[in-house]
Amino acid sequence: MSYDVIVVGAGPAGLAFVRGLAGTGLRVALIDRQPLSDLIDPAPDGRAIALTHRSVDSLRTLGAWTSIDPAAVSLLRSASVLDGASSFALPFGTQDVREDHLGTLVGNHHIRRALFAVTAGQPGLTIFAGVATAAVSTDRRGATVTLENGRSLRGHLLVAADSRFSDIRARLGIAARVNRLGRSMLLAEVEHDLDHRGIATEWFDYGQTIALLPLAGRRSSVVLTLPEDAIARLASWSPTALSTELTRRSGEHLGTMRMTGRSHVYPLATTWSEHFAATRAALIGDAAVGMHPVTAHGFNLGLRSAVSLSRLVGAARARRHDIGGSLLLRRYEAAHRMAAAPLFAATGAIVRLYTDEHLPARLVRPTLLRAAGRMPLVRSGVSRMLMHR
Repeated sequence: MSYDVIVVGAGPAGLAFVRGLAGTGLRVALIDRQPLSDLIDPAPDGRAIALTHRSVDSLRTLGAWTSIDPAAVSLLRSASVLDGASSFALPFGTQDVREDHLGTLVGNHHIRRALFAVTAGQPGLTIFAGVATAAVSTDRRGATVTLENGRSLRGHLLVAADSRFSDIRARLGIAARVNRLGRSMLLAEVEHDLDHRGIATEWFDYGQTIALLPLAGRRSSVVLTLPEDAIARLASWSPTALSTELTRRSGEHLGTMRMTGRSHVYPLATTWSEHFAATRAALIGDAAVGMHPVTAHGFNLGLRSAVSLSRLVGAARARRHDIGGSLLLRRYEAAHRMAAAPLFAATGAIVRLYTDEHLPARLVRPTLLRAAGRMPLVRSGVSRMLMHR
């Protein structure tokens, strides 16, 4: 079975890349191990995505933004960072950047549903759902993907969009630095007594990190990070008991919390692929870079990679150039590395400093926050990065 492009992974990055090829006339195969029903109507997974202005613009250009229910969209008007037992909060707002909000919060499943809805009927697209890949090979002539059901697909370009633990990346022989942090996140959507006023709060407390992400009304997404065994214990608690514990751990910042659904647990790991491209193949989304969630830019970076590659492939197609040629793939890799490397390094530094429980780090952290609070240019620079990265 012959195609121009073969994409493995129908998550947001894979779908955005495929949608970006609309109108090019390319024949595209999209492969995902999930059944078609789960791609059409994905279940809530607990993740509230903080979209930058750039990402919202990209989703709008792809035609997916209008497919998202406005009731599922919440504006992130400002952010506040706290450390330990200190009452000082470092604010990041929009007063210096002429915008009325920092970003937009949308449930991951809403984004996935909208992207699939606008992509599924795309001319030239064939979807292989509910099937995994059994083998992958590439050479200068093209790429071959063998499915577990025995089908063999041949294309000019293979794109891996199959998570930070990418099977395709491994099969292509691309090494990756995988850092399993020994900690997990517990995500829970809650109602609460007090108004969050559209402010996201990140609290690097001693022994835990907790983020409160504002949703529509008096609701928030709570993200609690602890060692894996501690999170596993909490996840086994009843909703009532866990609601009480989240209220306590958040210092009653938003008053009493009441869970509105079940909790979700995700082990923390970061990944950095040594290469974002190989012969006739490219990595996008988390398959290229798996970010730590502390700066909330993993999704945005993944979407950016999908849009970047689709534009290069579309332009090559329009000029009748090779859509999987080495020059195109080198251009993609260089551009995405330039976008990802500084953010990945800065995020790693923040995580190391603000999760270090040793006394020297505890002493330095509040000093740095207060120093940043006295530097308007630093705050406005961070705000711009949060909004537009």
